Amino acid sequence: MANKLNHEDKKNFISAQTKNGWQYIKENDSIYKKFEFKNFVDAFSWMTKVALFSEKINHHPEWFNVYKTVEVTLKTHDVNSLSDLDKKLSEKMDFFLLNN
Repeated sequence: MANKLNHEDKKNFISAQTKNGWQYIKENDSIYKKFEFKNFVDAFSWMTKVALFSEKINHHPEWFNVYKTVEVTLKTHDVNSLSDLDKKLSEKMDFFLLNN
């Protein structure tokens, strides 16, 4: 089960992730990032790693892939806000990007 981030945790999370290239989308209380890779194989490899982790924590991203670009929006619909699962998933996405 997802735990909605309290005001202070959410503020700190958004601040940290903004430094990592994520954007806070106030209108739907989500975060967004466009990931760019060298080619489709690198993008798909990253997506596969993320998919396996997502399944493990039972939290799945909203994403869109064309060739070497993957656009991601994260929000936990169960709590209608950002949650600890969005924090875990976004941090793991950035980790996989750096270690691709």
